[in-house]
Amino acid sequence: MARGGARAVAPAALLLLLLLAAGGGVHCLRSRAESGATVLELRHHASLGSGGRSGSAEEACGVLASDAARVSSLQRRIGSYGLIRSSDAASKLAQVPVTSGARLRTLNYVATVGIGGGEATVIVDTASELTWVQCKPCDACHDQQEPLFDPSASPSYAAVPCNSSSCDALRVATGMSGGQACDQPAACSYALSYRDGSYSRGVLAHDRLSLAGEDIEGFVFGCGTSNQGPFGGTSGLMGLGRSPLSLISQTTEQFGGVFSYCLPPKESGSSGSLVLGDDASAYRNSTPIVYTAMVTDPLQGPFYMVNLTGISVGGEEVQSPGFSAGGGGGGRAIVDSGTIITSLVPSVYAAVRGEFVRQLAEYPRAPAFSILDTCFDLTGLREVQVPSLRLAFDGGAEVEVDSKGVLYVVAGDASQVCLALAALGSEDDTPIIGNYQQKNLRVVFDTAASQIGFAQETCDYI
Repeated sequence: MARGGARAVAPAALLLLLLLAAGGGVHCLRSRAESGATVLELRHHASLGSGGRSGSAEEACGVLASDAARVSSLQRRIGSYGLIRSSDAASKLAQVPVTSGARLRTLNYVATVGIGGGEATVIVDTASELTWVQCKPCDACHDQQEPLFDPSASPSYAAVPCNSSSCDALRVATGMSGGQACDQPAACSYALSYRDGSYSRGVLAHDRLSLAGEDIEGFVFGCGTSNQGPFGGTSGLMGLGRSPLSLISQTTEQFGGVFSYCLPPKESGSSGSLVLGDDASAYRNSTPIVYTAMVTDPLQGPFYMVNLTGISVGGEEVQSPGFSAGGGGGGRAIVDSGTIITSLVPSVYAAVRGEFVRQLAEYPRAPAFSILDTCFDLTGLREVQVPSLRLAFDGGAEVEVDSKGVLYVVAGDASQVCLALAALGSEDDTPIIGNYQQKNLRVVFDTAASQIGFAQETCDYI
């Protein structure tokens, strides 16, 4: 494995973008065990096609507006965790299919797991502290394609009592500053709310979780009876964050605190994988894995943070005072599977945007679209040379963004194609590396060694 100073990059400084519509269909989500690993298929969970091509501009605008609300919510949560300090193996591997969520009306990635003998298709989210699914009887639930989880039909289901350590950990997991988690005499209740108005409320419970044949007994999750938000037709959410109740923390004995994913480039007709465990034989990476250290901070909450030290556009290193290897607004960044568009502090974004505009000066400009303010009219062009986008991290690790993650195609006739980056509201905000820029990358989260790795990989569930 390559360490600091190595690069996970494509050889050319210019990447070729084919302005063609993506096709493909949808199939059932699969899973398998491999070399002691669990592999889950990942698919995109979107209401529109690749870069918005198969959906209307109105739908795409709504998705990006929801994404902006998530970014705003994460900024608020980052601040709230400064008030609460986190309380303080053998290598098995599980690989789970990760797929597009096109059929489930959201622009995130989903996987299918077993819970209490049934199945649940859930959004994969590295910034969430708790896994939850919708449960019967449901007082107010969003529509989902699969049957609701029925606790009464699972003999292994039990509510978590208020006097348990899991209920105590819920305060940390949800960022609550008081003893609100246990407001019932018997069961431990939970309430997760987000700035965009979405929420999940219910009771904390435990049951058998199945991941490609690997059973996790007594898995603690949220059994939600009141849930609303942009969750599409999914059953709920898989919490992969850095918290005591996340799936990763609860399966340390089985998987050693290591997981990775490869996100498919298209919203339909392609799939990737979520691998639980540290057996690299389950990967299909074409370049060595390069690692950068996670930012270790007990006040950071459940987020996976790294130091972003530089950005290059078309081989030209961007100069900005917003970069800081030691942390601060511009340097410290969250790697997040649930945010779509990468957001940068204003000074860094302005520098990156300026370099892109300079290198794409031959193309006419188009109006801004939602949170994307740098757009071009590429009507009539079958292919365009797009400047490469390379991210540099602490320790010398460099990662080149896949060509499909550089531009966002709004209009099917290519009359509005936008730079797939956005500016944050303040220099004090924390940058977020979104899933649009993580396509066709193997991203490895090693909580045991406190590092995140990146490698080029053509994402597919093989």
